[in-house]
Amino acid sequence: MNPIGKVTVVPVLPARLERLNELARNLYWSWTPHAWGLYESLNLVAWEKFEHNPVRTLLETPQATLDALALDRDFLGRFDRVIEDFDAYMGATKTWFSSRSIPHQGKVAYFSAEFAFAEALPIYSGGLGVLAGDHCKSASDLGLPFVGVGLMYHQGYFRQSLNKEGWQEESYEDLDLEALPLSPVLDAQGAEVRVRLALPGREVQVRAWKIQVGRIPVYVLDTNVPENREDDRALTARLYGGGQEMRIAQEMVLGVGGVRLLRALNEDIGVYHMNEGHAAFLGLERVRELLELSEGSERALTFWEALEMVRASSAFTTHTPVPAGNDAFPQEIVDHYLSKWFERFAISREEFMNLALHHQPWGPTFSMTVLALKSSSKANGVSELHGHVSRRMWNFLYPGANPEEVPIGHVTNGAHSLTFIAQELRDLYSSVLPADWTERLEDREMWKALDKIPDADLSGAVHTLKVKMIEFVRERLKIQYTRNEASAKLIQSAETVLDPHALTIGFARRFATYKRATLLFSDLERLKRIVNDSERPVQFVFAGKAHPADNPGKQYIQAIYRFSQDPDLAGKIVILENYDMNVARHLVQGVDIWLNNPRRPLEASGTSGMKASFNGALNFSILDGWWRESFDGENGYAIGDEREFSSLEAQDDFDGFSLFETLEKIIVPAYYQRDETGTRAKWMGGVRRAIETVAPQFSMQRQVIDYIEGYYAPLWTRGAKVAADQGALAKELSAWKHDIRAKWNDVTLEAFCETPPSAKTGDTVLVQARVHTGGINPQFLRVEAVMQREGTDVFSSTPLTLQNAQDGWAEFSASVALEESGKLDIGARVLPYRPELGNLLELALIKWA
Repeated sequence: MNPIGKVTVVPVLPARLERLNELARNLYWSWTPHAWGLYESLNLVAWEKFEHNPVRTLLETPQATLDALALDRDFLGRFDRVIEDFDAYMGATKTWFSSRSIPHQGKVAYFSAEFAFAEALPIYSGGLGVLAGDHCKSASDLGLPFVGVGLMYHQGYFRQSLNKEGWQEESYEDLDLEALPLSPVLDAQGAEVRVRLALPGREVQVRAWKIQVGRIPVYVLDTNVPENREDDRALTARLYGGGQEMRIAQEMVLGVGGVRLLRALNEDIGVYHMNEGHAAFLGLERVRELLELSEGSERALTFWEALEMVRASSAFTTHTPVPAGNDAFPQEIVDHYLSKWFERFAISREEFMNLALHHQPWGPTFSMTVLALKSSSKANGVSELHGHVSRRMWNFLYPGANPEEVPIGHVTNGAHSLTFIAQELRDLYSSVLPADWTERLEDREMWKALDKIPDADLSGAVHTLKVKMIEFVRERLKIQYTRNEASAKLIQSAETVLDPHALTIGFARRFATYKRATLLFSDLERLKRIVNDSERPVQFVFAGKAHPADNPGKQYIQAIYRFSQDPDLAGKIVILENYDMNVARHLVQGVDIWLNNPRRPLEASGTSGMKASFNGALNFSILDGWWRESFDGENGYAIGDEREFSSLEAQDDFDGFSLFETLEKIIVPAYYQRDETGTRAKWMGGVRRAIETVAPQFSMQRQVIDYIEGYYAPLWTRGAKVAADQGALAKELSAWKHDIRAKWNDVTLEAFCETPPSAKTGDTVLVQARVHTGGINPQFLRVEAVMQREGTDVFSSTPLTLQNAQDGWAEFSASVALEESGKLDIGARVLPYRPELGNLLELALIKWA
């Protein structure tokens, strides 16, 4: 047929079930299995076909089915319980946040280039998106005043398929936005809310869609509107697609367009949080706004004064442990896209470029991470080790500073517990935990109550989940083989892969080469011996996508696929295609062991292993990212140690050997060990320990609370203070910084310290310093004695007290305690400081004696 028109026919929901539509459009269902179970019951075929999308499932459900279910007592009972819980959640007046006296003005605006809420909404590529989605879910759970801002990719990331040779192939298809769990952002008259931004030679219009995530909204921006030219309509087509011009334009839509949308919607924002540097242009847009608002007034702001106000209320989270992974643009592209901005700001091109200057081997670049750091007063990495790595990576921005004092802290990632804990285990946990346990996920003492669950009950639940996972794997492999027109024998073999009683190990993540997905195959003969042990077999499930441009990553996928077809490994090694939240959920809920073996310290944090342990799996991982903080010797297993290596080859060799030794000699015997009663009491003790230690410490609830207490609350306070009285403090700080920088070259420091040949812990030494102030008021000079352990970065600083000031000189001294034993170097330094600053190194000016 040649269609002459299209129409979407929406079923008429029976009055008794009319709230199914409301529930479908709130992502609350994505972490509530009983809620999505309602849509499974409506139309299981549609539910599976359309990636667990309740909106599309409703559209595909026959009217007769809906009418019948409106009279089905069992379905109505389930429906009523879900709606009762939903209403209690949405209408709660007492939340974690409301019960705390945290001074705040406005909401937190959380900007991220990707969000993963559910597989039905494929606007994510991997861990960064899952983290962002989980952050929003826990913000909702905690009652935090919060709004998310992202991009609506109308072709998503990509759908991955493996061809008959095991090579990754990518496909894209336009999403039907009207059949997704989101809604257009409309004004009071019912028209689309639009914002505009200028790109070279044209203006781009941007609309928005609202994703309701429990109690909080997430707005995603979309340039695919008829008024835009074709290449601009494609700006929000694909996640991480196109070249650098596409990327800078996308990031302008996110940062600039996102701020403008919040203004158009009259959202009251008090704190801005950039999740990675993709959104760093938001700081420049906020500066532009402030300049425009103050223009013509008696207290008009300068660029630098406006930047003080922006910094005071901004936070930045970096996720990338290598310089090459941070977005940086050639300055010529920045000139092309942003030259009118620095003209509007009335600053020079050099001053503008210095806001984000990062000298690379190929020349100076405009780094989005540097821009984010310089336009924020709070910054953090995503694990303790990643914070340590980040401070060293960006140390060059703070010349003269010890790496450990670079103002980048850390908040270790977490995962949204209720999204990933299987319903079978939620029910089991509910039998011994308090009634409000889902609101106290970060409470470590509470989780100890799991000791009351009998081993048989916990073991039975875990085994049930393994069986479900294996059934899922078999079905997915069968579909894959059938599509590739494999032999009838191979298709049939999919029905028997994996043994529900064998030790099952999962590995699923982005296939970047540093994650070393093929490390397991570095000793192939030993691997074959392990998996084919008739008494103690082991089996592995792999999944993951490589970036479309990453051929080495694709080669890793193909290598594992080929190993899975080896007659000696077939049925014991499997790799699934199209890794997404659905595949991830099945794997983390069903495996016994979660394997992770990146090259340390390149795993900034990782979160998939947390989700596995929520469900009773033990982690078997390199001591990197979050696992370095969690591993206690009883809740899982470590690969290698924390040493550094002179070469990648040496590191891979050592870690590969450790992996096989630990697997063959420790993990396998432990899994199959039975006590005198025939039960696996010791293994189940490890399972219990994994849940009890990982579930509270690495819940997303704990992570968001850390952000509230360590980042959002201080920024609410400081942001309001700096902006008060038309930016009076911002003006004062800007003028002060300008004066300090102008005079800093004339500052000199002399220091003296009489030290005995040896001393005892607790003794003191007198440190004296004499500063030529260069015309700076001595009260704004902080002089410190610094003690550093010889040959390390371990140091401590003690401020000296101003004793005298005259004729341009100031004298400082203090008795400094020798608190630690060992060989210590003692030094002295001076830096500008006043308590209103966001951090001690805000000016990045230090002079040493």
